[in-house]
Amino acid sequence: MDAVKPKAGETTVERVSDRELVVTRVVKGPARLVFQAWTRADLMQRWWVPASFGITLLSIEMDVRVDGGYKLVFAHPAGEGTMAFFGTYTEVVPGEKLVWTNEEGGDIQVTTVTFTEDGGMTRVVLHELYPSKGALDDALASGSTGAWPEQFTALDALLAG
Repeated sequence: MDAVKPKAGETTVERVSDRELVVTRVVKGPARLVFQAWTRADLMQRWWVPASFGITLLSIEMDVRVDGGYKLVFAHPAGEGTMAFFGTYTEVVPGEKLVWTNEEGGDIQVTTVTFTEDGGMTRVVLHELYPSKGALDDALASGSTGAWPEQFTALDALLAG
């Protein structure tokens, strides 16, 4: 993954295998604050949902510890009802690493995020392992994986404030 080294404010999204997607961004801020933005519901709700998607984050629950869970409930103006995303944290290293499962839909996807600080900047590397090639193909086709640049721009704005 070291071959792709984005500059601050630039997001790279790269399919690295049939089942893996890697997203990298260098954000302005120390790793401890960036980590908090990923682990505190009050902060995450301020940057996680890309405005261009037109969805609303109705609720967020986060118990960020090994075997703790999370649940995000969204509404979309074009849809009826709500959609929920949920899973379990499998590894939590404060300021350094988060690993969680995405369990909606029956097949489990695993997301790993690392935070590496260098001179007041933090390199965030998000690695998503999909349950199958088809699952990643579907995610790419749906456009859901294209939200990362916008999400990271919102994270930058949060950290700057």
